[in-house]
Amino acid sequence: MKLFIAVLALIGMVAAQEKYTTKFDSVDLDEILKSDRLFKNYFKCLMDEGRCTPEGNELKRVLPDALETSCEKCSEKQRESSGKVIKFLTEERPAEWKLLKAKYDPNNKYMAKYSAEAKKEGINI
Repeated sequence: MKLFIAVLALIGMVAAQEKYTTKFDSVDLDEILKSDRLFKNYFKCLMDEGRCTPEGNELKRVLPDALETSCEKCSEKQRESSGKVIKFLTEERPAEWKLLKAKYDPNNKYMAKYSAEAKKEGINI
């Protein structure tokens, strides 16, 4: 019986680790996207050109894995937020979008993988 409980606890710990943290899901994304100063700070963080907030560090850490795994470890809020940010970047900040694509998808692997899905959401990547 003790072994069974220990195995269940271990499975629970592994399952919990298979999702990204949600502690930053309450960040006001609209405030960041509306503020040129805040946007530039996060952009510079992602581009390794500036200091990062804890949220920026977490984003930078999980972004490659999220791209590779189709965001399978993301919460629903994180999936919604990623679509919102991509739409904003493609429509409002195309120069920054181009630089982020060059850094995080230099071979257009993910653009090819996600373009049809993005188009369904009204996003032209």
